[in-house]
Amino acid sequence: MFTIKYNQTVTGLKIPYDQLSSEALQGVIEEFVTRDGTDYGEVEIPLETKISRVLGQLKSGKAVIVFDQHSETCTILKSDDPVLRGIDD
Repeated sequence: MFTIKYNQTVTGLKIPYDQLSSEALQGVIEEFVTRDGTDYGEVEIPLETKISRVLGQLKSGKAVIVFDQHSETCTILKSDDPVLRGIDD
């Protein structure tokens, strides 16, 4: 568990991608890649390609799923994101 102070306190847990059902994992990734602000530039990238890329990053350890206990939401962060410092694996 970790606590980060920006404008608010965030507490969360890393969730191993392989501990989620395939449906839950698909839902988390799909919600992440379709969020506002995830524009990939001038060329539209198909949803399935975006999902595949994120899944590849999760499998390779370049990204992790984090569940925010305060907001009861999940996000996906790069493994080297400073927000993750101090979180137990």
